[in-house]
Amino acid sequence: MPASGPGARVTMLQRRSLMSLAAGAALAIPSLTRPALSQGAASRALRFVPQANLANFDPIWGTQYVVRNAGMMVWDTLYGVDAKFAPQRQMVDSEEVSGDGLTWTFKLRSGLRFHDGSPVLAKDAVASLNRWAVRDPMGQMIRAIQNELVVVDDNTFRWSLKQPYPKMLLALAKTNSPCSFVMPERIAKTDPFQQITEFVGSGPFRFVREEWVPGARAVFAKFDGYVPRDEAPDWMAGGKRVMVDRVEWVVMPDPATAAAALQNGEVDWWENPIADLVPVLRRSRNLNVDIADPLGNVGSFRMNHLHKPFSDPRARRAVLMALSQEDYMRALVGDETDLFKLMPSFFTPGTPLYTEQGGEILKGERNYDGAKRLLQEAGYTGEPITLLVAQDQPITKAFGDVSADLLKRIGMNVDFVATDWGTVGSRRASKAPPSQGGWHIFHTWHAGADCINPASYTAMRANGDQAWFGWPNNSAVEAARDSWFAAPDLAAEKAAVAEMNRLAMEDALWGPTGFFMSYQAWRKNVEGVVKAPIPFFWNVTKS
Repeated sequence: MPASGPGARVTMLQRRSLMSLAAGAALAIPSLTRPALSQGAASRALRFVPQANLANFDPIWGTQYVVRNAGMMVWDTLYGVDAKFAPQRQMVDSEEVSGDGLTWTFKLRSGLRFHDGSPVLAKDAVASLNRWAVRDPMGQMIRAIQNELVVVDDNTFRWSLKQPYPKMLLALAKTNSPCSFVMPERIAKTDPFQQITEFVGSGPFRFVREEWVPGARAVFAKFDGYVPRDEAPDWMAGGKRVMVDRVEWVVMPDPATAAAALQNGEVDWWENPIADLVPVLRRSRNLNVDIADPLGNVGSFRMNHLHKPFSDPRARRAVLMALSQEDYMRALVGDETDLFKLMPSFFTPGTPLYTEQGGEILKGERNYDGAKRLLQEAGYTGEPITLLVAQDQPITKAFGDVSADLLKRIGMNVDFVATDWGTVGSRRASKAPPSQGGWHIFHTWHAGADCINPASYTAMRANGDQAWFGWPNNSAVEAARDSWFAAPDLAAEKAAVAEMNRLAMEDALWGPTGFFMSYQAWRKNVEGVVKAPIPFFWNVTKS
């Protein structure tokens, strides 16, 4: 069934034009602006087109995936999850847990050094965990039950709790933002609500600050002082062995330009080619094209609970009554129905805890008249609705076009703010009224790996000022989340998640716009690219 609504039809026409442009662009693309490289130097530099511009670079202050992905290169973590989502030691050499589960003692492995040459010490880990715990949902839970987090000696620190927290290692290993990156103490002491200005880590790559041009490129050079673990690489676990001299992120907001650059060998790896261009890329014998991550993504229509009209749950429910997930998915992936699923749920389809409990509001015919009535009951009187839409991110651009049409259909006055992803990332942190630089709605997406359970699902927190952007406040949702943490078995976990889903749908915490998978594409002289929620640059070679 084709996408419905004028907005969706416009998007489809734009996408057909893009395909035609891309088919011819490969023959005409000019050379990228950069210093000329010899053949040997070129083979040691991996050129990567990221999903968006790296506009800011503090992986604790914000939660944008593009920042997290860059952060994985520069900062290391105490633990890392493997492909089975099991936490494994990374910076940590050993840990001990007291019999009552209240005291965790961690010892760092030897030889860890920061990019400035200083050793990584326990005081750095403690300061970093303190900053991370203020912003991260799991960190907030640990912080609420901690007695103290203290240095024992240069290589050892201790975290003592008032009650057991069995998921400690998962909290320190998880992939979703913010990750518990370890920074030098002097940097980690920065207020967690202020951005850092110095980017020194101990990870396998160092950030080349002097070559950073926001909007154009970011450069990461191999850190010769990094000592990888002896184990085989496995996602964020095991040995992170860097096989190239540098990785250059080349920002290309225009998909046709990125497609042509990849075909011509101007770049080596494109993180997220849009579905319409995949047939063009597949025709090139020099390229590999594959699904980036089988766990896919969950699209998000995020509303601000602090300001009218969405401070009233009736206004939020009005949106869900009219929201067509198929419109959003078709606008993004077209007719490739294998790439998306409709999901009256907040959790990743096909995973053990997936539930549709309470999801009736997203099923069946869309009720525009009912939505209009609910808006009236909520007191909406036609004030402008500030919709932030990042134009340099294909996912958010497609979603934004559909949302503009949806809101107009239910009688809302749309203030469509066409901007870039970096600006969305900064502006969505503002709690100011929309008329004073704040916002009503923005679009994003969550990696399916982050949505398989409530443990590190940032978007599902409903703890008011400490919640994610939009700041929902619903004690019943929080109680259901706590029930999942306390569940003794899988059956109890499923019951808790079903209740959490029901309550979140009832409150219209936010709007899931559907489940979708994305592609990645890379040249055949590049090896070591894996399917994962994150592009991992270690153990990748280029010949």
